[in-house]
Amino acid sequence: MAANLRQNPWRLLLAINAAVIVGVFVHKIQLPPYVPYIHLLVDYHFGFIKRALIGAIVALFTDRVPVWLVFALGGATWLVTAGLYARLFQKTFGFTAKTLPLFVFVAGSPFFLKNFMHTLGHFDIYGCALAIVLLLMPAGSLLFVATAALFATVLVLIHHIHLLMYVPVIITIVVIRHYLTRGRNRTNVAFGAVAFATVSALFFAAQFWGTMPIPEADFVAYLKTRMADPSRTDLLQFAYIWYQPLAKEISDTWGRLPHNILGVPVFALLIWLHTPLWRYFASLIGALASETHRRLVVAALIGISLAYLVMFAMVFDYSRWISNWAVCMFLTLHAVKMLPAARETPPILAEDQKTNIFGMILTLIPRVGIVRPF
Repeated sequence: MAANLRQNPWRLLLAINAAVIVGVFVHKIQLPPYVPYIHLLVDYHFGFIKRALIGAIVALFTDRVPVWLVFALGGATWLVTAGLYARLFQKTFGFTAKTLPLFVFVAGSPFFLKNFMHTLGHFDIYGCALAIVLLLMPAGSLLFVATAALFATVLVLIHHIHLLMYVPVIITIVVIRHYLTRGRNRTNVAFGAVAFATVSALFFAAQFWGTMPIPEADFVAYLKTRMADPSRTDLLQFAYIWYQPLAKEISDTWGRLPHNILGVPVFALLIWLHTPLWRYFASLIGALASETHRRLVVAALIGISLAYLVMFAMVFDYSRWISNWAVCMFLTLHAVKMLPAARETPPILAEDQKTNIFGMILTLIPRVGIVRPF
């Protein structure tokens, strides 16, 4: 029995991952929901402002926002995302003994669902969920491109940093699933260009003209009218972020850099532990039937990574950024698998001892964190 587990531990690792996720959730609900809670309070009451879409939607259903709604809404979003990813994996690879190691490396990665559980209530997961929907839906018509543009617009309204976080992978999915497989013509290229320009303009509007137009004291007073318990003023300590200019965000990030940069070796180690997955990804790219497709996929991966590099220079939530970068890599892997291939790519070997050890270590890591590792 023990020897069998050493040779093929993947079902056990899947069960351990499920238990770890439950543990992360129990720990999470004991922590104060500072930023996620205030995002549920802010709406468009004073006009167009950044980071207000989710709060505006919540305001349609309730005048007073209880703290538990952070966990209810965040938990529901997490469950939907996990279900969507399971469906995507089934569609792309299928659930078999041969694909189980791949599923454990992706779904059980501390970068992915476990870290989304730790960041419950934050806005990152919405980009992941909508990108998965694009990987699942038919891509043959301009409706697919229009849906992607709508999703990108929604994400920028949720938080403008999505232009760097998930819009690049959405563009990658659109290019791979629509333009590379369905062909390019004047109409769909022009439509895509206009959509990208519109989303970019919205980003700049949110970044430079989306600050709160009233004094902070008046803003806080309004937020208290939206709270189920107005005495919890500790939950409003991050109201300043609706007033903070880009220059101040960059200054704060670089001021924290000497301390936060200490986490880079840990991030590098975590990425290295995914080596079997990266090797499989590289094999998928190498097996593509078209040289043009191979070059464009590599260019897309570089583009996604450069967007995250810009984010690293602007905002200091490094653990979240590196985790979402990895998720974008996972989603791009699925998109690449949908392209025509010249040959079959062998799956991650379940019997490889090094792969088993890496899978065990990643399974036991509960999450990556928000700012610094763990």
